[in-house]
Amino acid sequence: MPAVQQLSPVYPLGSTINERGVLEIGGCDTLELAREFGTPAYVVAEDDIRARARAFVEAFRGRADAFDVLFASKAFPCTAVYRLLAEEGIGCDVASGGELALALGGGFDPARIYLHGNAKSDAEIEQALAAGVGHIVIDNVDEIDRLDRLVGEGRRQAVLIRVTPGVRGVTHDAISTGQIDSKFGLSIEDARGAIERVGAAGHLELAGLHLHIGSQILELEPFRRAVEAIAPLGDFPVYNLGGGLGVAYTADREAPRINDYVATKVDAVRDVFGPGKTVVDEPGRALVANSCVTLYTVQSVKRNVSTWVAVDGGMSDNLRPMLYGARYEAQVVDRFGGGTRCHLTGKHCESGDVIVRDADLADPRVGDVVVTPVTGAYGHAMANNYNGVPRPPIVFAKDGDARLVVRRESYDDLFARDVER
Repeated sequence: MPAVQQLSPVYPLGSTINERGVLEIGGCDTLELAREFGTPAYVVAEDDIRARARAFVEAFRGRADAFDVLFASKAFPCTAVYRLLAEEGIGCDVASGGELALALGGGFDPARIYLHGNAKSDAEIEQALAAGVGHIVIDNVDEIDRLDRLVGEGRRQAVLIRVTPGVRGVTHDAISTGQIDSKFGLSIEDARGAIERVGAAGHLELAGLHLHIGSQILELEPFRRAVEAIAPLGDFPVYNLGGGLGVAYTADREAPRINDYVATKVDAVRDVFGPGKTVVDEPGRALVANSCVTLYTVQSVKRNVSTWVAVDGGMSDNLRPMLYGARYEAQVVDRFGGGTRCHLTGKHCESGDVIVRDADLADPRVGDVVVTPVTGAYGHAMANNYNGVPRPPIVFAKDGDARLVVRRESYDDLFARDVER
């Protein structure tokens, strides 16, 4: 029997291969989890998220005079995840009325919620104002007069202006947001006018500036350049630097350390704007991606020019490989190691429904349980019902105990919004 061993960093902290040769997440045998909860299933190591939240908070506490760490909740909009991060003292950013409702339901203090969005509706703004959110991030000049009107007499609302600094990191075009030609934010020149307009508004209080140059960034230097780029806009109490820290999706990649990421951003603000500024950061992927794995069951193994290993999920539970060409790795949970070069494919009616191209699995067979790590960010968030497939459950694992926090959808759920049947 193999010895108990710690796995590569792409798996949740504390993951092991147990003495029976089976992957354990949060102390739970993944074969047993698959039997109990079915597949596909998202399995989250609760301690992993808590550890990463604490690492961010401690890194900022050791470097910044004043700071706030917010969960970029679009990464994993699940009530149990919100609740866990609220318990760890993290704030929250939301990008829609639905995310705001989830954040409030998960226990976040409204005063530490930031509302984003490039196309906020009046209803979403009114919802945020009624909830008492701490800050609203203005994304375009059209919002200013509308927001001022909606705040109404006798009130003032703290706002930030989102600036597009003209800096981009190395990432996929679909998740790059710092370039001038972007759907998000205002150019440096347009931001000057927006600052004046907010200053003249009767019900808005400009707390500072916001920027975000993109997601899944593995180089730190662009974060500093982005701070330097907004220097001409003046001095403010608050600088919200967005998120963007990338993660390792495969064992051959390495992400920057949280301490180095935080040092880069905090030092840039201090060097450019001086001491005493409040630095706000919005990690999402870096908080939750590596905390979660997805379990699948192999349904067929087909050999033609290639070997195609088909599982019971796919683009309905992990859309990132199809949207961005995102690369994952996979293993048979009770036979770690390679031997068979194959394509791990989903069940959906699309030739592009391939989860991992050129996966290396150990003699894959029908009935095997297969794991793909690093699915905590944007797996559940982008899950869908393509081909009428019910969305998977979310299972929290800790100290050998597992609990269901989101149930699997049923076929009845597919009819839930029908007015006529």
